[in-house]
Amino acid sequence: MAEKKTIKKEILMARQPIFNNKLETVAYELLYRSSDSENQAVFDFCGSLATINVLLNSYTSVYQNNQLKRMPAFLNLTYDLLINDTLPNLPTNQIVLEILEDIEVDAKLLESVKSLRNKGYKIALDDFIYDDKYIPLLEMAQIIKVDVLGMSLEQVSAQVEKLKPYKVTLLAEKIETHVMYQHCKDLGFKLFQGYFLSTPEMIEGSKVKPTQEKLLSIVQALQDPKVSSSDLEKLIIQDPVFTYKLLRIVNSSANNLVREIDSVLEAINILGITEMKKWALIIAMLSNQGKPEELPRQLLIRGHMCEKVALGTGIQDTSGYMIAGMMSGVNALLDIGLIELLEQIPLTQEIKAAIIKGEGIMGEILHNTIHFGLGNWQQMSSDVDTQIYDNAYLESLDWACKSMNCIDS
Repeated sequence: MAEKKTIKKEILMARQPIFNNKLETVAYELLYRSSDSENQAVFDFCGSLATINVLLNSYTSVYQNNQLKRMPAFLNLTYDLLINDTLPNLPTNQIVLEILEDIEVDAKLLESVKSLRNKGYKIALDDFIYDDKYIPLLEMAQIIKVDVLGMSLEQVSAQVEKLKPYKVTLLAEKIETHVMYQHCKDLGFKLFQGYFLSTPEMIEGSKVKPTQEKLLSIVQALQDPKVSSSDLEKLIIQDPVFTYKLLRIVNSSANNLVREIDSVLEAINILGITEMKKWALIIAMLSNQGKPEELPRQLLIRGHMCEKVALGTGIQDTSGYMIAGMMSGVNALLDIGLIELLEQIPLTQEIKAAIIKGEGIMGEILHNTIHFGLGNWQQMSSDVDTQIYDNAYLESLDWACKSMNCIDS
């Protein structure tokens, strides 16, 4: 591995999905940190409108139902940004402006919020805890983000009761458990945000679903180091839809092939077993029904980012990095514990140690990649080149978007 350098990039960005009550992604909050702040900061509106639109496109575009869509972006604003009237004329149907919880509520602020609301922007109150001083803002806001982290179920219910007189959409943020998600859903919350999707939903007495069992069997077979080209071909061609999707993605521009491949065996011979196993795993994850599309999307981004970071830091053999990234969260697709899953999958000890204990160079890159994607930049190793991670993240967003389009088309 190349010698590490301490390089601080001026701006770091990541995104966090916002779901509706069907767990469909309907927006992204853009997480942002500038070089002069160790904590998350507000979005930088410097630069031309065209530049800002390109940035928003890069961080909020996804393929859904065979169409490229730009999701609405939730952006944090400071008091100064609000009252100085310096916001560019962004498309109002694509932007939700978040007012931070510690902002001073005065006449200037209220006048500015009213002006933005009249221009057509949606207003959200962030990390909201009810207080009478916020009543003027509650009368103008359309979305209230209730921070449920650290709250009991009863405390969340009490917040909802106080907000009933206002015509607002409730968004529960920082949800970490499926129990809290269900409680918020029952209370009438319409939007949801948090890490609960990345954890398996463990229900006592429940059985593994057929789609999950199929995914597990495919993952087991794909990671078998003794699998031959013919074994891999037999596994894939058992499912015509699986075969069709695999050939579509193999023939996509992502692989830069000179001519079209029309058989699984030919694809294996040209790309190699390692590369084919990777693509087959991707399709198996995306074909797993019953889980929100955002979960495999995040795992694709994580896996590809691990591989790109490894390449960027000078590692020659990066074959296991994408697998490590994807397998570190695939247990949430199967609703089983991570250790239990890894005991059933014939992964190398290097990959298992990286996932379970964060050991070795692979473990360090996986650790940093996960925290970068969550916007927890302060949790990354202190000596990483953040430019490499930022470039890899942005490239991985685009790659995952294109790959999912190839499979879903």
